[in-house]
Amino acid sequence: MNKIITLLSVLTFGFCFGQDKIITKQGQVTFFSYTSVENIEAQNNQVFSIIDLNNNEIAIQMLMRAFIFKKALMEEHFNESYIESDLYPKARFKGEVLDLDLITDTTETRSIKGELQIREIKKEVAIKTQITKVNGSYNLSGEFEVNIKDFEIKVPPLLKPNIAENIKISFNFEYQPYEEEQ
Repeated sequence: MNKIITLLSVLTFGFCFGQDKIITKQGQVTFFSYTSVENIEAQNNQVFSIIDLNNNEIAIQMLMRAFIFKKALMEEHFNESYIESDLYPKARFKGEVLDLDLITDTTETRSIKGELQIREIKKEVAIKTQITKVNGSYNLSGEFEVNIKDFEIKVPPLLKPNIAENIKISFNFEYQPYEEEQ
């Protein structure tokens, strides 16, 4: 089963695995929507990502149904009414880490530029990211905002006060060197 997942990942991301790749299978993405009526927050701990250190390319993929909410009704509305997870099960990002320094073992702030795809709609984004390298492992973390209109997420007029137009997205990925399974 793991070999099938690896093959699908190669096909999805267009990468050929090698020793200059780092990977995480349990990255974390959180989103937060603040309104005066009610805050909405959800977390997804099943985010897959890979970075090719030769060309600084990064790819991220996550299942939208893997977001966990504090209230079951919020989760239901998110999946059925807003994201339509049955029709659009995954969100993806493909881009490049700009000016990645592989030599130092310090925390650096870098930009990641690329294409975010939600509900099959693609949007160019630039994300300020904290990158920490320790003993050959990397941690990437940061946050950015998306406007729900950019991804054609429709909110009924009656519920507009309950949903923010801009959603804050936070992420934390701990990468390890990719080791090909034998």
